[in-house]
Amino acid sequence: MDFLDLVTQVINLRSFSNMWYWIVLAILWSSLSHWTIGVPFHLVSRAKRGDERAEADMMVLARMNAERMLQYAETSGVAAVAFATFLLTGLAITGWAYGVEFSQAIFLLLCPSMLVVALGVWTSRRLHDTGYAKVPAMLRQHRLIVQMMGVVFIFITAFWGMYQNVNVGPFG
Repeated sequence: MDFLDLVTQVINLRSFSNMWYWIVLAILWSSLSHWTIGVPFHLVSRAKRGDERAEADMMVLARMNAERMLQYAETSGVAAVAFATFLLTGLAITGWAYGVEFSQAIFLLLCPSMLVVALGVWTSRRLHDTGYAKVPAMLRQHRLIVQMMGVVFIFITAFWGMYQNVNVGPFG
């Protein structure tokens, strides 16, 4: 066994049969649902229970992150959407038209993540437009939508991953 064989055994590009891919998927969705536009959800929960310090921190973080996201969307939003579209299109074409499983796996991580970013911009716009009057309710709604998206996209990813593993077999 030479070095190249060892590397290809350790770094397997068959993503859907790799345990590390599923760990990354779980961490991704856990993080996306915990950080609601940059505010940790435990802070929202503590503020709901009446912790005044947590409420003050939540308000500061929500305003700061919402304004930052809106500023970024206004200044670089078109370029960011164009780059994201280019990247996702390239991954989709190499993944499904050319059958590159690694591209499919990365697409199934990035596409939902970019949708969550767009949802964050939408939530930030709503917070800004209401004068940050209903921050806890909007952050809870944002988290619920992200969790529902997580259920749908984890199901899609798991279904496609199982299909790939059954269809391709253990040795490609």
